[in-house]
Amino acid sequence: MYNGEISRALARIADLLEIDGDTASGSRVAFRVNSYRRAARTIKDHAQDVAALAATGKLMTIPGIGKGTAERIQQFLETGHIDELDALQAKLPEELPALLGISGMGPKKVALVYRELSVEGFDDLKRVIASGELAKLPGLGVASVKRISEGIAFLESSGGRTPLGVALPIAEALAEQVCKLPGVHRVEIAGSLRRGQETIGDIDLLCEADDGEQVVKSFVELGDDNWPSIKRVLAAGKTKASVTIERGAAAGGKAGREVQVDLRVVPAESFGAAWQYFTGSKEHNVRLRERAVRSNLRLNEYGLFSADGEPSIAGRDEEGIYKKLDLPWIPPELREDSGEFEQSPSVSQSLRPSVPSLLVTVDDIRGDLHMHTTASDGKNSIEEMASVAKVMGYRFIAICDHSQSSTIANGLSIKRMEAQIVAVREANERVAGIEILVGTECDILPNGSLDYPDDLLAQTDWVVASVHSAMGSGGRAKLDPTERTLAAIENRWVSVIGHPTGRLINRRAAMEIDMAAVVKAASASKTMLEINASWRRLDLKDMHARQAIEAGVTLSINTDAHHVEQLSQMRYGVMTARRARARPQDVVNTMTVAALKKRIAAKRG
Repeated sequence: MYNGEISRALARIADLLEIDGDTASGSRVAFRVNSYRRAARTIKDHAQDVAALAATGKLMTIPGIGKGTAERIQQFLETGHIDELDALQAKLPEELPALLGISGMGPKKVALVYRELSVEGFDDLKRVIASGELAKLPGLGVASVKRISEGIAFLESSGGRTPLGVALPIAEALAEQVCKLPGVHRVEIAGSLRRGQETIGDIDLLCEADDGEQVVKSFVELGDDNWPSIKRVLAAGKTKASVTIERGAAAGGKAGREVQVDLRVVPAESFGAAWQYFTGSKEHNVRLRERAVRSNLRLNEYGLFSADGEPSIAGRDEEGIYKKLDLPWIPPELREDSGEFEQSPSVSQSLRPSVPSLLVTVDDIRGDLHMHTTASDGKNSIEEMASVAKVMGYRFIAICDHSQSSTIANGLSIKRMEAQIVAVREANERVAGIEILVGTECDILPNGSLDYPDDLLAQTDWVVASVHSAMGSGGRAKLDPTERTLAAIENRWVSVIGHPTGRLINRRAAMEIDMAAVVKAASASKTMLEINASWRRLDLKDMHARQAIEAGVTLSINTDAHHVEQLSQMRYGVMTARRARARPQDVVNTMTVAALKKRIAAKRG
C-alpha cells in the first residue's frame, strides 16, 4: 500500500505551504494547509489501498479528497512526485524544512524565524539563539527558546543514526536483491544491525560470490525498478561498494535522510572470519584478538592464523573461530564487551554465553499482550487482530485499548470499557484456537492514580499501566514520573508497566525516572516490565531490561500494535531482550495460557 507515502507527501505540502505563505485567518493559504492536513490524516487512516481506489477512479469517494488533491495523488502514483511539493522544496532554502524536526518548532515558528530573522537552517537558528534575537520574537521567550535549544541538542545527538526498524527492512530487501545476482552464493547482514542495536550508523552486507567485481558492478546499478534503489554511489571497487539509500523509503523513515550501505564480497574460506569481524563490536573484536595473541595466533577478517603465517586454522564459519579460541559461539547481540567473555563462577550461569541457545528467540513467543483495535485508535477489529496472531502461531493475545484520559487516542470511557469487556469475551468464544484476554492500556494519571477504578480493572484479565501525559518532573504533574510509576506498581490489578521511560527513539528523550527504584518495586510486587517492541520505542532499552532480569523481574515483550502489520515488530523486542541476555523463562510471552494466568494471579493475590 502507498497510503503512508502519500500521507507523508500531503502532510509535507501542508508544512511547506505554511512556512512559505501567510496563513492568517481567512487567507486562502490557511484553507489549503488545513485541507492538505485533513487529507493526509484521512489517507493515513484509510483501510483501503488508495492506489486501488485510484485505479478504479474512486479517489474522490474518500472524505476530504477533492479534485485537486485527487489529481496530486494520481500524479504521485504515476510518477513518484508531486509538482507542487517539488516547487515548494525548490522555492524554500534547502535546510529550512529540517527545522520541523526540532521539538517546539512547528511550521508557524519556522515561518516566523525565516521571515523575521532570515534563519535558513540549523546554524542560523543556533546563531539567533546565542545572540538573544530569537527570544525577542512575538510568541517566544526564554522558556520556549530553552526548549528549542534542548530539541536541537537532542536531534544532533541522535538524528544521524537510523532506527533498527527502518534499517532492517532495507537491509533484508537489499540482501534479497544481491542474492539474485549471477554468481552470488550467500549474503548476510553484519554490523551493529546484526547485533540488534536500537539505531545504526550504516548497513553492512557480506557476500560470497564467484566474481566480486561483477557483483559490485551489478549492485551499484540497482535502479529505480528495484526497492530499495541506490541513490548515490560513494565508491565501487573490485570487492567492495559503498552506496546510499534514502531511508524514507522504509517503514516510516524520514524523507530526505539517507543511510549508507557497504557491500563486501569475500571468498568462502574467509566468510566466517569476515562475518565475525564486520559484525563487531570493535570492543568485542579487540578482546577476541587479544585472546588470539595469547594463544600465539593472529586473527583478522581473513581468518585465524598461526603467528608464523601458516595456512588458515579457521575462517570458513564463525563457530570455528570461537572454538579455536576455546570459546562457545557468542550470539551477535551479546558482542559488546559487556561480560560475554567472563567465565568466572561469580558470573550467573544465566548471563554466560556458554549456553547461547538459551537466549529467547521469536520462536519462543506464544503471545502478544499489548495491542489496540478500532475501539480506540487501532485500525483493525478484535477478530482481525486475533486471526493474524493465530496465523503467526500465537496461543494468546491481550486487547489493550486506551483508557478514558487518552482522548487524542479515542480512549474508552467507563461505559465504553464495560462494553469492550463484553465484546472481547464474545470474540474469545467466536475465534477458536487462541485465547483473547480482556486488557486495557490504563493511563497513570499525574497524581499517581489510575484512569479506571479498581472495580473495573478487576473485570479485566491484564492491565498495562502507562504514562502518556505530563511526562516532566514539574508543571502540572503532582508527582514525578518515578513516583507515578511506583504508585501504579503497588496497585494489585496492574500486570505490567508499559513503555516505562516513555521515550521515542530520535524524537523524544526518556522521562527522568529512577529505574533502580522501579525495578526494585516491580520485583517486590511481582509486577512485570514491558519491552515495547515498536521500533520507535524499544522501551525498556537493553541495559534497563538486563537490570530488570538481574533483579528477578519478569519481562513482557509486546508490539503495542495498532494494526495487524505491526504485529511483526515482535522481532525488534526480542532482539532487545536478547541484548539484555533474556532467556525464555525471563519473558511472560513464552508461557502457556495456564502458566500466564497463574502468573497474573500471583500479582493480583
